[in-house]
Amino acid sequence: MSDKLIANLCAQLDASPTSHHVAKFVAKQLIAAGFTDCSNSKNIQSKNTNGFVSRAGSIIAWRCGSAKLDRFQIVGAHTDSPGLRIKPRPNESRFGWHTLQVEIYGGPLLNSWLDRDLGIAGHVVLRNGTTKLFIERKPIARISQLAIHLDRDINERGLVLDRHQHLSPAWATGKKSPDFLTWVAKHLKVRSTEIVSIDAQLFDVTPAQIIGVDDSLLASGRLDNQASCWAAISALVNTPKPKATNVVALFDHEEVGSMSATGAAGPLLEHTLERLADANGLSRIEYLQTLQQSSCISADNAHAVHHNYPERHEHAHAPIINQGPALKLNSNQRYATSSNSAALFIRACELAKVNHQMFVSKNNMPCGTTIGPITATRLGIDTVDVGIPQLSMHSAREVCGVSDLISMHRALKSYFASKY
Repeated sequence: MSDKLIANLCAQLDASPTSHHVAKFVAKQLIAAGFTDCSNSKNIQSKNTNGFVSRAGSIIAWRCGSAKLDRFQIVGAHTDSPGLRIKPRPNESRFGWHTLQVEIYGGPLLNSWLDRDLGIAGHVVLRNGTTKLFIERKPIARISQLAIHLDRDINERGLVLDRHQHLSPAWATGKKSPDFLTWVAKHLKVRSTEIVSIDAQLFDVTPAQIIGVDDSLLASGRLDNQASCWAAISALVNTPKPKATNVVALFDHEEVGSMSATGAAGPLLEHTLERLADANGLSRIEYLQTLQQSSCISADNAHAVHHNYPERHEHAHAPIINQGPALKLNSNQRYATSSNSAALFIRACELAKVNHQMFVSKNNMPCGTTIGPITATRLGIDTVDVGIPQLSMHSAREVCGVSDLISMHRALKSYFASKY
């Protein structure tokens, strides 16, 4: 069973270089599991319909509970990852190199994008209003690092990259410059004039891979936060008869603050929950009471202790790889975890018979944040922040523990199966 679950995660990672591809992959999984696509429905017609709504790179899915709707049990995660987006007019030529201009999305480890074989993926909007996704898995671009002979003190000084000048990938040579729009149109087998806009980004074409002499690690791009998306959806699909209404909310744009129509700060989740309440005959007051009794697990990967940099961690609260998911706490509300919500996740881990760990940042180390505080603030739902420990967060290629992935899946399944 574990091998099958990890194979499914690897399939998702390889098929999903962008947030829009994540939403598409998840939608296909849900349909195969009997969920109804309600994205274009004016109303959710039946209170007994297990379904989902998908919008751009976000997707909200739910499984109806056997009991009367009096609470939602929600797991939230995000579909986007930091990286390099291709600008609308990217074509540039210099010194025999044909390059693409890029815009930095979020906070990637820029050096991790150097000297990698890169593909291009994204979507286009056509003049007829339809959207078409594309993936070019052939390595067609590369950002080459300057040779040490031309940067003699790099190993002592450290690598310094100009965010504008040093990150343009080369994708052709010679006298004739290829046109990006023409290339995309040819790849999609449409005319250039049919394309109104393009949203594209680079990705490392290396597939997800089990590594380590003991096969204990998974290396891939976009583990933050597709690993959490996978754990949430696999738990939802494999919890067939829950008591409460279970919801998975996968948002785009977390890496840039979530302030968008399809981000956690937008109304997508709130509107979907209200539609579900209406389908169940709840009044506005009853809906608000339902939110008060609901709970949310915000799942976003955590920082495992790095074997070469142990001083960067508070040792009493430092997650060890493959020793269970991390419960994330921050008294300044960078994480949404409260004493009550922490107890909720601990009980879920105990029922699933998986270990959990604690993560608290050092006082002199700034703490990141997640969709957890946003969801808690917007909906007034008690929320806990948790995460799968990993290394190389925001790198073009990250790594986490295989058993931690399975433990997170089991903990979320336990949460969905019980009525807290």
